[in-house]
Amino acid sequence: MRSRVLFALFFMVWLLLLSRVYYISIKSNDYYEALAKQNMIKKEWIAPIRGEIFDRNGKPLAVNNIGFKIKLAPGLRNKKELQEAIDMLVRDFADLNATKLKRRYLKKDSLYNHHFIEVVPFVQYEQMLPFYTELSFSPLIKIEPTFKRFYPNGSVASHVIGYVSRTNKKEAKKDLVAKITGIIGKSGIERYYNRYLEGELGYKLLKVTAFNKVIGVLEQVPPEQNHHLYLTLDLRLQRFIQKLFKDKAGVAIVMKTNGEILAAGSFPEYDLNMFVSGISRQKWQELIGDLDHPFTNKLVNGLYPPGSTIKMGVGLSFLDSRKLSPYTPFYCNGAIKLGKRRFRCWKISGHGEVRLIEAIRESCDVYFYEGSLRVGIDKIAKDLRNMGFGQKSGIDLPNEFIGVIPDKKWKMQKYGQPWYKGETVVSAIGQGYDLVTPIQIARYTALLAIGKLPVPHLAKSFIDKETHPRYEDVLSPLQKRMLPFVRRGMYEVCNYPKGTASRHIHTKIKIAGKTGTAQIIGIPQNEKKRMKEEDLKYYTRSHAWLTTYAPYDRPKFVVTVLVEHGGHGGSAAGPIVSKIYDKLIELGYFKEYGLEQK
Repeated sequence: MRSRVLFALFFMVWLLLLSRVYYISIKSNDYYEALAKQNMIKKEWIAPIRGEIFDRNGKPLAVNNIGFKIKLAPGLRNKKELQEAIDMLVRDFADLNATKLKRRYLKKDSLYNHHFIEVVPFVQYEQMLPFYTELSFSPLIKIEPTFKRFYPNGSVASHVIGYVSRTNKKEAKKDLVAKITGIIGKSGIERYYNRYLEGELGYKLLKVTAFNKVIGVLEQVPPEQNHHLYLTLDLRLQRFIQKLFKDKAGVAIVMKTNGEILAAGSFPEYDLNMFVSGISRQKWQELIGDLDHPFTNKLVNGLYPPGSTIKMGVGLSFLDSRKLSPYTPFYCNGAIKLGKRRFRCWKISGHGEVRLIEAIRESCDVYFYEGSLRVGIDKIAKDLRNMGFGQKSGIDLPNEFIGVIPDKKWKMQKYGQPWYKGETVVSAIGQGYDLVTPIQIARYTALLAIGKLPVPHLAKSFIDKETHPRYEDVLSPLQKRMLPFVRRGMYEVCNYPKGTASRHIHTKIKIAGKTGTAQIIGIPQNEKKRMKEEDLKYYTRSHAWLTTYAPYDRPKFVVTVLVEHGGHGGSAAGPIVSKIYDKLIELGYFKEYGLEQK
């Protein structure tokens, strides 16, 4: 009986072994064959060269300097081999640091890594050339072609162009190209169009031995690269405006009425090349600690009270309500009284009897106080939002802010408080809670000029397509019919003796516009006489706006200027606007109007 049990156990064991051998040798053949192939074939990515950026005339804004990256073989835990490779590099390139190279290598080396490890991200072509042959023969060193981003104009248009820098872990998880190239767009156009500019990876399928030695190339697919981008910017105009803003903070936008941006500057600017290889902590602290905020893209991230530049839109809202006509008069004696508080006009003696055109021309606050109390904040806010405020403009720049156009619902949601009439009157002159971006003001100015709201854009053409203007039809039929009254008021601002900008506009072309003085501190009620801006401390002075379009009778261009802490819009921004229009004439943008610099 025992022998039978032993025999049965012996038989079962052999049966299990035979069935397992059968399964491994016959049934699992396909699985292990595929696994073996994976062990024999390695995929190696080929990084694309990033597309370059040019202005509308083909002038370079962001280019690539060609050079080489240096990698060391994996697994050099033998200190002698690793030190030998590092010594060769330090000997040939005096600016390299042996300790940093070793630290960088050991950080990425592991038993599971079979890829060469990058230790030097970039060496210039001319610097590498004398040593290329010798280094290439070393089995420990691998030299690969690469590029480094370079911004030939330094700080010019820095907030628009943006910059690239090293890819972080979070970005690498989302973007394989950025992971392989090690760079990604961080701001401006470089970030907004990053996926287009970086191209697509190529690859090689390599046949390798068990020791990771390449013995053949099975397949090779080249990368999609050099996706160049042409912008609407004119570098000549951009440089000129940068000089105008020397020692000033603020914004300047030059835009065609179809939304095509010829120049856009946020000042002060900064040198883009600082960020390509990594900025020092000291320089970073210096940038972010500057009270003029050079690192903020004020074009789309600067939030300012619009001041009197908002009055044309408010006026159109008055007319659309049908509670006022262009001829409805209000008497300005220098202030109105609500409860115990007086809301003053900027002109202490008052403007006398004013209607819409005079109110725009002379920027009479009382006219807009009185009109807003008749129409109400909800109607005014609704119309201003239709005109592009309190929403993104659609410009091709990242992280655009929307600003604030308040109404009763907004205040209740934000603060849990009711709305007061005093808040209506200050909102009607672009103060109080009102906050806008400069690009919104430029866009709204184009709307007043042509009756359609354009979508601002910076991209002019890609490798396979051109961009086309886009508009939004936002005005009511009545507002469209009333536009000539608003335009006449804007014309008189710049050309009529009592116009708030007329003394400061000196250019060959007839322009229309509106000044704005955006207060950043309140004026106490017991202040009988308004303090002059020049008597205030610099950072408490009002921001100075002037937004314009030209030619008056055939609008084609918008020029919007904001001078931070500049005081009055006419005196601070008027000379800058005049010089910009003169430069446009010089550059030939007004040829069709018979104006050209000789």
